[in-house]
Amino acid sequence: MAHPNDRYQLADPAGVGLDPAALHALVERAHREVDAGLLPSCQLALAREGRLALFTAIGSATNDNRYVIFSATKGVIAGAIWLLMTEGALDVGTKVAEIVPRFGTNGKDVITVEQLLLHTSGFPQAPMRITEAASREARLERFERWRLNWEPGTRFEYHPLAAHWVLGEVIEVVSGLDYREFVHTRLMEPLGLRRFRLGEPPERQADITTLVASGEPPTPEEIEAAIGIPGIDLEALVGEVTTDALLEFNDPAVRAVGAPGGGGISTAADIALYYQSLLHNEAGLWDGDLLLDAARRVRCDLPDPLRAIPAHRSLGMMVAGEGTVARMRGFGYGLSPETFGHDGAGGQIAWADPVSGVSFCYLTNGLDRNVLREARRTIGLSSRAAACLAN
Repeated sequence: MAHPNDRYQLADPAGVGLDPAALHALVERAHREVDAGLLPSCQLALAREGRLALFTAIGSATNDNRYVIFSATKGVIAGAIWLLMTEGALDVGTKVAEIVPRFGTNGKDVITVEQLLLHTSGFPQAPMRITEAASREARLERFERWRLNWEPGTRFEYHPLAAHWVLGEVIEVVSGLDYREFVHTRLMEPLGLRRFRLGEPPERQADITTLVASGEPPTPEEIEAAIGIPGIDLEALVGEVTTDALLEFNDPAVRAVGAPGGGGISTAADIALYYQSLLHNEAGLWDGDLLLDAARRVRCDLPDPLRAIPAHRSLGMMVAGEGTVARMRGFGYGLSPETFGHDGAGGQIAWADPVSGVSFCYLTNGLDRNVLREARRTIGLSSRAAACLAN
């Protein structure tokens, strides 16, 4: 689908099949935590038929601000990998060590690129300080030292950052470009998206909102009452994605690195429009059949040990699936089972529904320690976004 020269020009909601009253209800829901003083700001965008119909900021931010989008970055990296696949430059069944020989130590020589994308590669907590990763040589040295926690391919466990450091190196070797440059020049620029950056120098960070922590963690009893599963260890649930770790992204040096698993900087508009591009294959970047398969076909349904449900992962994305489990993945009510996307720490939301044609993104710089309240907000916002399709 062709897009206007100015991708950020708002369309008339009714003209793209959306209900203005439902859009208003969505914005009102986004106001709730900001108005209550729980979040300093948020920004949200909704698009259909290749065009933005909503883009607004609430609280201490404006539409000119950008946010750290954390693991919503993974959805962009997925698109970069699919582009290399389309060009015939990469087969995800290839063993990583054939592309990055220094990775193939300590039993990691059997890991495939696909397993990196599916979080089945077996080194979920492998250490790498983000500022250390500013050096490519330092990254490769870390790869050599990393060891496996379990046999690759035998289980699913979310890899917050480790697997995507390796995917960044795969992109560099296969494309011949720095992974950040590849994302900017080969993916985002052809799509007309100007605000997303992966690795932003300090002198260009003035518009990025400052991350702020708020609230208190829920008690184990509150967690059990909310989700019906006793004995959940909140520290295990959070893992390395602690509030303190997330606040490190206020450091200009950390933002400048561009961690491929969580360091993207963007507006909500760019991400909502990026997902429109995935729905419509704008600019013809991807092979159409490959795009459908990579985004929507579930390749991993191993148990997710944190959510106690099947992982339901496509090639780099989360897929909603049916019923209650879809909501446990953060997709809300009213979305089709084929809806795909990737969330991010702190309550960032990014998805596209192939059936309705709606894509949605919500970003905030508030880090609510109450993960239950954050989950309710995610479901509430996604559900209201799904309801924006006109009857």
